[in-house]
Amino acid sequence: MSTAKTAEPTIYERRESEARSYCRSFPVSFARAQGATLTDADGNCYIDFLSGCSSLNYGHNDPDMKAALIEHVSTDGLAHALDLHTDEKAAFLETIETLILRPRGMDHKVMMTGPTGTNAVEAAIKLARKVTGRKNVISFTNGFHGMTLGALALTGNQGKRAGAGGVTLPDVTRMPFEGALGEDVDTLAVIETMLSNPSSGIEPAAAFVVELVQGEGGLNAASTEWVQGIARIARAHGALLIVDDIQAGMGRTGSFFSFDHMGVEPDMVTLAKSLSGFGLPFACVLVRPEHDIWKPAEHNGTFRGNTHAFVTARVALEKFWADDRLRNQIALKSQVLEERLHGIAARIDGARIKGRGMMRGIDVGSGELAGRICAEAFRRGLIIETSGAHDEVVKVLAPLTIPMEQFKQGLDVLEAAVDTLVPFPMAAE
Repeated sequence: MSTAKTAEPTIYERRESEARSYCRSFPVSFARAQGATLTDADGNCYIDFLSGCSSLNYGHNDPDMKAALIEHVSTDGLAHALDLHTDEKAAFLETIETLILRPRGMDHKVMMTGPTGTNAVEAAIKLARKVTGRKNVISFTNGFHGMTLGALALTGNQGKRAGAGGVTLPDVTRMPFEGALGEDVDTLAVIETMLSNPSSGIEPAAAFVVELVQGEGGLNAASTEWVQGIARIARAHGALLIVDDIQAGMGRTGSFFSFDHMGVEPDMVTLAKSLSGFGLPFACVLVRPEHDIWKPAEHNGTFRGNTHAFVTARVALEKFWADDRLRNQIALKSQVLEERLHGIAARIDGARIKGRGMMRGIDVGSGELAGRICAEAFRRGLIIETSGAHDEVVKVLAPLTIPMEQFKQGLDVLEAAVDTLVPFPMAAE
């Protein structure tokens, strides 16, 4: 009889739900974080190319945000205020008005929702239905918009939708994203034809909800022409345009909004993730004033308007969006990223680059291979994850503020991981 002892399950295995996810890919206990570096309990350091799934665009523990938050807490500033007036909320609203909205000619109101992105999406589609009196919402293949039932109805991923346990996810019509039917198919023409045909069976739409770079859907990036076409079609059919900028916004694709310089103005924009700047829960919907027809408390949430997040969000806007320094850094790093990913992709048969700005990755054609690349990268000290319908895209979401030397070091690790698994073919003699 064997006397070998079975290892005791960890506290996570004993008590944490099976819903846990990222920790399965990175099975260490993290203790500290600064900038683009994570340190585990044993003192091992990792370069962070995940950034809280784009919730930490400005890196971990930015010193200026941290100092402002510590001052607020140490002077007994409010931690929770429902939607009461506070100096912190006023300062945030004034800052986003001055630095983000007015320069773009946007007169949108700011609606505080619950603390996560899915709360913002729920509020947006609820308001669109209230404004238009219609139920149907148009979303797109490979889109991801959240895990609560209304947002999940918009989400295309079968695995995520299965979490609803068979509950009906109604009143959504899926349309093909740009390129979803192949490069030779004009999806704008397909959408226009379907919506203009009174016998298509498609109900009039309250809104179009779209990510301009599909974060979880595989980094599919919409062109300016396609985005303008969607805006035109939505307007022609009396539907609102809602841009989900939860992952692609706050600088991730090059400017504050993913639709900057595209010549469109959405009726609503959902924001979350890096909105607080510090990784604190904070979500909102930007709403054109004529659509802000809520009655008081008709939509609310106990943790709407996280006061601590108001503090750090204001500092983030003042520090990074008062001038062009961060935008210029993103442009330079985006160029480096594109060039390096093309070189790495050349080592893999059929691989291609996807995404835009600092939201890029390599479609390696296989979820199994992408997973092995990420696991090997982690073994070498790099935190990086996958996305796509089959998890086939190795996705780079480094902090926008990562020092260039460390950024290149992380890309070196990714390249070494690929070379380990997919040896670069020797030139023919």
